[in-house]
Amino acid sequence: MEYFKLRAGEDFIRLGQVLKAVGFVENGAEAKEVIQSGMVNVNGEPETRRGRKLHQGDVVSYDEKEIEVNG
Repeated sequence: MEYFKLRAGEDFIRLGQVLKAVGFVENGAEAKEVIQSGMVNVNGEPETRRGRKLHQGDVVSYDEKEIEVNG
């Protein structure tokens, strides 16, 4: 599992942003496509909202890859 560290002073990051930041997708359009198609899970559940707020401890999985959001 990989880890994504939130920036200082931030409490959350949006799902589409984290997929781009860790390199799971190349751009926002691809992030939108894979999220809306139900291919992304957050904490083990399918998530179709690109704007979903991710907080410390949330786990995102996509295409057999997994990351955990850290504060």
